[in-house]
Amino acid sequence: MSKKKKARAMIKLKSQESPYIYTTYKNHTNSKERLELMKYDPTLRRHVAFKEAK
Repeated sequence: MSKKKKARAMIKLKSQESPYIYTTYKNHTNSKERLELMKYDPTLRRHVAFKEAK
């Protein structure tokens, strides 16, 4: 029997302006496109765009 691919996987959210990275979980069944969020970057001390990295 083949194994099922898990729906939830850990992803990395990389800051667009610094090397800071958040890790979070994403459900691949519901959202197949790459995630892009505005989050707080502690190195810059302000909110910046974070995009999903490989």
